[in-house]
Amino acid sequence: MVADKNAVAFAVRTFFDNATSTFTYVVRDSVSAAALIIDPVLDYDPRSGCVSTGSADAVLSYCRAEGIDVQWILETHAHADHLSAAEYLKSLLGARVAIGAGIVDVQRTFKQLLVLGEEFVADGRQFDRLLVEGEEISCGDLSVRVLAVPGHTPDSVAFVIQDAVFVGDSIFMPDVGTARCDFPGGDAHALYASVQRLLKMPDLTRLYLCHDYPPAGRDPSSLTTPAAQRKANVHVRDGIDVESFVALRTTRDANLPKPVLLWPSIQTNIRGGALPPPDSGGRRFMRIPISGALS
Repeated sequence: MVADKNAVAFAVRTFFDNATSTFTYVVRDSVSAAALIIDPVLDYDPRSGCVSTGSADAVLSYCRAEGIDVQWILETHAHADHLSAAEYLKSLLGARVAIGAGIVDVQRTFKQLLVLGEEFVADGRQFDRLLVEGEEISCGDLSVRVLAVPGHTPDSVAFVIQDAVFVGDSIFMPDVGTARCDFPGGDAHALYASVQRLLKMPDLTRLYLCHDYPPAGRDPSSLTTPAAQRKANVHVRDGIDVESFVALRTTRDANLPKPVLLWPSIQTNIRGGALPPPDSGGRRFMRIPISGALS
């Protein structure tokens, strides 16, 4: 990108959760120490149902040690592969939680699929702010612009901070490709258009990923560029048109297993990182729909 003489210096600290292959970012205004957290992880063991906060505590410890003033916790979408630690970190840091306005559609869909009770209101009130295309939020002297990137999910957004873009699940490293589109509200045509918006950015724009699933022999990597993607992305490199992409994505998605944490993640993440409410005995439960011949 062209150098901006009015640009504000900022730093990005990356955390990687091995269990879910998720990157969490702390973006800090270098002058004011105002900061935001993007896509924090709450640990969950599906075998025991045990929730823990080790991943989030690593982020929390860093912020406290650095004297960082966390003003925002931003979600790129309602993740289906890990539980969000947004509510936990909000309770300790006093930050506000924001997500794309499309979360309302996601909430309505999963409220019906999971037969959630009247206690769950599908209007986005579980978040402090719902974000739309082109909107800007401030964090210290930093300006964060919202870029809608639907396709993986209808609520997917990316966050643009000068020459850095936090892209969520829209795109992965070139040797991995792009996100799946078979969740409710997913759309391969929409994802192709969203990815093209990213790939048309200047060559050396920093694209920060939400996940990496590296093949054997390569360590996880959080950072790529439009130039690298256009040259080598196995799904959307230069020369692959929308029809070819949709055919590839549709065939691939039909054979992908569901994420291990799909149902626990969705039930937590549509609530802004809050767990399902306790019953009269103080116990919390996750709902898991059953399908198949005996259902």
